[in-house]
Amino acid sequence: MKWGIEGFVESVAQEVAPFGIGMTIVEPGGARTQFRFGSAQVAEQMPVYDDTPARGPLRILDQANGLAPGDPARMAAAIISSVDQEPAPLRMILGSDALKNTLKVLRDRIAGFEAQTELAASTDYPPGQ
Repeated sequence: MKWGIEGFVESVAQEVAPFGIGMTIVEPGGARTQFRFGSAQVAEQMPVYDDTPARGPLRILDQANGLAPGDPARMAAAIISSVDQEPAPLRMILGSDALKNTLKVLRDRIAGFEAQTELAASTDYPPGQ
């Protein structure tokens, strides 16, 4: 679902840019809020989801994994101040954990693309044609 929203915002941002309208996708990392320890309620866990990405949110709630690095007040201030940026940043990554994870995903994606260099070239017309 999130990827669909990102794609939609990227597309609309290109369409409205000529009118001076900017759009920003905010990609926050973990923040020290009461959600994590104070108000989160977890349903009974189903073993079928063990060792799957579905367990990610539970790892975030586990106090043994330490405190989130993000300061919610600083994150909010960064979002508010971005309103005056020209041009608006398409993406705003907030938190060192979010940046670390984003860079890993992008590096993995680039490595996957580079591994397809020969395949990509093999679908071109031969040189001189």
